[in-house]
Amino acid sequence: MRDGEQTPGVSLEPEKKVWIAKNLDLLGVDVIEAGSAITSEGERAGIKAVVKEGLRAEICSFARCVKSDIDYALECDVDSIHLVVPVSDLHIKEKLKKDRETVKDMAVKMVEYAKKHGLVVELSGEDASRADLDYLISVYNAGVEAGAERLCFCDTVGVLRPEDSYDIFRRLADEVKAPVSIHCHDDFGLATANTIAALSAGAAQAHVTVNGVGERAGNTALEEVVVVLKALYGVNTRIQLESLYPTSKLVSRLMGIPVAPTKSLVGDNAFRHESGIHTHGLMANTMTYEPITPETIGRKRQIVLGKHTGRAGVELALRDFGLNATGEQLEQITERIKDLGDKGKHVTDADLMSVADSVLGIKTEARIKLIDCTVLAGNRATPTSSVRVTIDGREVIESGVGVGPVDAALNALRKAIMGVADIKLDDYRVEAITGGTDALVDVWVKMSRDGRVISARGAGPDIIMASVQAFVEGMNRLIQEKNGISAKTAPHKPSSSGTPVNK
Repeated sequence: MRDGEQTPGVSLEPEKKVWIAKNLDLLGVDVIEAGSAITSEGERAGIKAVVKEGLRAEICSFARCVKSDIDYALECDVDSIHLVVPVSDLHIKEKLKKDRETVKDMAVKMVEYAKKHGLVVELSGEDASRADLDYLISVYNAGVEAGAERLCFCDTVGVLRPEDSYDIFRRLADEVKAPVSIHCHDDFGLATANTIAALSAGAAQAHVTVNGVGERAGNTALEEVVVVLKALYGVNTRIQLESLYPTSKLVSRLMGIPVAPTKSLVGDNAFRHESGIHTHGLMANTMTYEPITPETIGRKRQIVLGKHTGRAGVELALRDFGLNATGEQLEQITERIKDLGDKGKHVTDADLMSVADSVLGIKTEARIKLIDCTVLAGNRATPTSSVRVTIDGREVIESGVGVGPVDAALNALRKAIMGVADIKLDDYRVEAITGGTDALVDVWVKMSRDGRVISARGAGPDIIMASVQAFVEGMNRLIQEKNGISAKTAPHKPSSSGTPVNK
């Protein structure tokens, strides 16, 4: 948590630290490095708050080889310290302006001081991947003799290579007298590979962060290491795999760091399929294009529709909404979906259902209709919105406030339908379609009701109205489906092919 919070622009208040720490503890993490006590009074308040939770995990503070760092860690009542000493000549000479023996003596004295005050010590070699290995081993063994229980090899700027990582840890396993951890950074995208190589060669512990957050290009990702060990090496950890994705989402939200769509395992696209070839394979056996099932880490598979979509993908998506179509109907729906994709549109669930309604001859009428929406916002005023809608022909007027005008409008809509449905907004994205001050915007929302998730879109020059349009469209689709007004039970007429809808 300490290295992860060093991500530029991130600062966690004590309550957020506690929230994340409690989830890490439930996840099964063994040691939580809650912060660096020397940093500030606020940082110490956060560490103390985590300590007070009485978690199963060992609570640790980062510390330099400086007495004041250790004293502040003691003030926070942590279980252990991650005591870091520079070991490469570059750091020793350029940063510390000292020599090797002086640095080794510093490490020994600070280990002894920390042990004297009852702390568990993990002695860490900073920039170890660029250090002389003989010198590093001498520092490690001196630290162990002084009382250090664990050691750590830090690839501080991510220059380690997997083959070197393996060779180094084979030697460390033979020549040092305590368990050694591997701590990698992802500057060259090799953090997970280096970590796995080290564990294969004898490393006893891995330093990781959720989503791989951290300074510069980040650290080794917890979820990657745990799943790689399980899926590719048959090695079990205490980590609860099904909680990995929920924890990833929590950390992303609390730290304000979005996860890249293409991020392995926890990125939006990790279990999302559009290609017709892939979808056809999935229908036969999910292992054809998925190395693990999404449920393994607490996720669900998604079929995305667009220009690459084939009939198999459309059929699978229709089936998810309880719809069946004949071969000819399926061909028509697929062509219309491809046409939307060719126009550069993000095809939403609402788009699919609208196309299916048309082709299958299903008549559905929107239960919720927007009559009017007004928003008031100013430099000092709380954004407030008033909406007027009809629900099944009954007029409802409601108001809401929010952190911004869009939030206020959507809150007012939620209140307006509260007696009809409880709908949650899970995701909200805005993209400019054209440039300039009068740019058209495309608003994409993902909404859920009782576990059912649906996506919808709105477009226009006004971001507020485009957002409201998307929200109303999504609400209608969720309510129609839930209340038997979808294709599952709706009245129908024969389609153009003369064959009635199966459901």
